[in-house]
Amino acid sequence: MIVAVVVTYNRLELLKRVITALKSQTVPVDKIIVINNGATDGTKEWLDSQESLITIHQDNVGGAGGFYRGIKEALTTKSDWIWCMDDDVFPTSQCLEQLILHYTAEDKTGILCPKRLMDGKAFISETRKQNLSNPLKYIFDDSLEAEMLNNNETVEIEGMAFEGPLIRREVVESIGLPNKDLFILYDDTDYSYRAILAGYKVKVVSNAIMEKYCHQNTLSKKETIIRNKWKLKYHFRNTAYFCHQYGRNFFFRYFGTLPFVIDLYGAITYNFFKGHKYSFSDYFMILKMIRRGIKGKLGKM
Repeated sequence: MIVAVVVTYNRLELLKRVITALKSQTVPVDKIIVINNGATDGTKEWLDSQESLITIHQDNVGGAGGFYRGIKEALTTKSDWIWCMDDDVFPTSQCLEQLILHYTAEDKTGILCPKRLMDGKAFISETRKQNLSNPLKYIFDDSLEAEMLNNNETVEIEGMAFEGPLIRREVVESIGLPNKDLFILYDDTDYSYRAILAGYKVKVVSNAIMEKYCHQNTLSKKETIIRNKWKLKYHFRNTAYFCHQYGRNFFFRYFGTLPFVIDLYGAITYNFFKGHKYSFSDYFMILKMIRRGIKGKLGKM
């Protein structure tokens, strides 16, 4: 049995498109669970009218809390696979079929991820190998590159995105649910790395295609974080948490955020003088968030 989990917040028209795509798969999805994270745009009313969907309404607990609840609910079914995604990615009709075709029990494949396309171009945020030892280098020092996904092969990764991963039930039973207290950012990276540590392989399937919606005025992940101060807080707190949790030595566990601090201090300083959005106290805010992450003080802020 295959159960899809979709987490949504105030994107009703995109959500409808996701549901249509899920119902059009060449390998049928047996159940669709939609986690409504407190949407206020008519999503609740529309979902309540859809008898074919399993709907859960809850407060906005972020993407992490949404996938925590959705995967937990999927475990109550007889699911063999749990297919997770946000409300702005749309699997092509053969996406699920291609993911399952590349499942290999012999090498303990646990999670299969699609190749995401935005406006026809590969959209990449996955990481092949994560740097967890050198505090002078970024964690995501060995990122996946688009050309690695052009040969109809699979590529092993350590850091995934919650935009289409097909997860074996046994993985969830082995490592548990996503860390809901991360709220946003790093919940997917944390989950895939926990699977790696448990001995499972996480792969991207290059011919399993999922289209990603191109939001108006789309910015890079870094620019989005810089321009949204509230996301900046989660970024540093959760980065520090991840470094401290999985770092392979003392220096990385406590100073793994250093490249991010140097990079973003410069970017914030530029934005401070140009746009007057930041204040001098924000430099100390970042250090405060890093301390929270190291101490494991998570949850919604």
